[in-house]
Amino acid sequence: MADEDDLPVVTFGNLMTEGITLSRRGQHDKALGCFNDALKLRAGDKHCLITRSKCFLKLGDTENSLKDAEASLQIDKTFPEGLYQKAETLYTMGDFEFALVFYHRGRRLRPDLHKFQLGIDKAEEAIVNCIGNPSLVKLESKEELCFVSRQAESKKDKQKQQNKPTKDQKQTKKKSPKTEQQLLGALYADKAFLEKLLKDEDLMQSSTRQGIKVMDLVLSGISYLNHRRDFWQQQKPMYARAYERKVQRQGRMQDKKEKPSDISRSIAKNMEDIELLLARGSAEESCKKAERMLKRIQAWSENEVPNKNELIGDLHNCIGNAQLAMGQMEAALRSHKMDLDCARQNALTDAVSRALDNIGHVYARIGEFQQAINTWEEKIPLAQSSLEKAWLFHEIGRCYLELGKAEIAQDYGQKSLQSADEEGDVEWQLHATVLVAQAQVKLKDYPSAILNFERALEKAKLVPSEAAQNAIIAALDNVSKSFIAELNKSGKCRTLSLHEDRLFSSENIKSTTENAKRKEGNRAAKP
Repeated sequence: MADEDDLPVVTFGNLMTEGITLSRRGQHDKALGCFNDALKLRAGDKHCLITRSKCFLKLGDTENSLKDAEASLQIDKTFPEGLYQKAETLYTMGDFEFALVFYHRGRRLRPDLHKFQLGIDKAEEAIVNCIGNPSLVKLESKEELCFVSRQAESKKDKQKQQNKPTKDQKQTKKKSPKTEQQLLGALYADKAFLEKLLKDEDLMQSSTRQGIKVMDLVLSGISYLNHRRDFWQQQKPMYARAYERKVQRQGRMQDKKEKPSDISRSIAKNMEDIELLLARGSAEESCKKAERMLKRIQAWSENEVPNKNELIGDLHNCIGNAQLAMGQMEAALRSHKMDLDCARQNALTDAVSRALDNIGHVYARIGEFQQAINTWEEKIPLAQSSLEKAWLFHEIGRCYLELGKAEIAQDYGQKSLQSADEEGDVEWQLHATVLVAQAQVKLKDYPSAILNFERALEKAKLVPSEAAQNAIIAALDNVSKSFIAELNKSGKCRTLSLHEDRLFSSENIKSTTENAKRKEGNRAAKP
């Protein structure tokens, strides 16, 4: 019995954390098991469904990936991550038109998330690659036009293929080596190597140390490359590639100067690459690419690049973000200040707001809290939404708390809470309430601090965040002990109103934290 009691309690949060860690290491099969177990504990959790959907997609199981994405949207139709994951899965399946629809839906709901715009751009590019420029296509006038999903078309094609003779099926699957080489590029050599290994019968019968047959691994690799080949064929058919080569040859024969439209496309692609590199953790590569791009744009005239000054500011911003990620604080501060100067010179309000935000973050990271406060307070009039004000007031309040100015920190915490209430954002309500409580602890207003920590605990359960709940329970325990010590120290000299006496007696304070711990323990122990 004692051994059973010592067994660790498996919670939803633990399974999620373990699954995400395994997925990041590339162990997607093991991660999938964690997400399956997590969903048994909390069925229908939309965040877990999306995480599992991403895992399925990395394993190449697009069907189950789509099912999980759609399941999350059945729970919450406006769930941004659900819309994005469904769009990504549809894009991977080659259903670019429907993917575009869901990228657009996501951008309408969350215009602040740049990944939706990136999705729109790549889906539109894939559609153009498949069907050509839409402006060159003429449609005949008909009474009814219907939008047919590429998935539906592929199902019909499969049904037709099932009725064909086996010989024809084999012929349709075969592709010439030249065609495959053009589609796979550098991966063609890998496929040729794997196919050569298949001829080694002794090797194919052997197994790895883990007991996996070498033949299964080789066939899995070939299957993956075939899927990639088919996807790239659909995304950019051979006639599109041939057309591209023709255009490139014509371009070399013409004047070496790029057309403005070509320059714009090139810039958009490079900016996307810079942001993607940073998002994937390649900060150094992102920084170098942005610096090269900056030199190119500075060399072009405003006739070639009408929004040249805006792009220069954007690139200073990208360079600053990459430098911050690499820990180069002084360099990051210089880059963001150059972004701010560029934005002010060209009256770009949004860019000014962005630069002030980033400069404030750098100052806060290096411990220059007063400088961060001055910068962020300058940004307040530029905040466009209640949500933006909520986090801005919170960050300013945190800096004041670090400087030991608890009263001002409390005021900013209350402002942050008011903005979060206007937006209806539970997560920022949680952060703001905790800030107010922490400031009240510094002010030794223990009764108010206890009340606000209890409110924060309820918000943490709604988010839900197990880590936040544990931290708040620990804080409640510490505040309660401090309050009891204060009461014992003052004795009867300190008079409390009857109402306060009932709320904040030593017994009630103890029971509050003990109940919170007990509830948390019961929730964690549930299977």
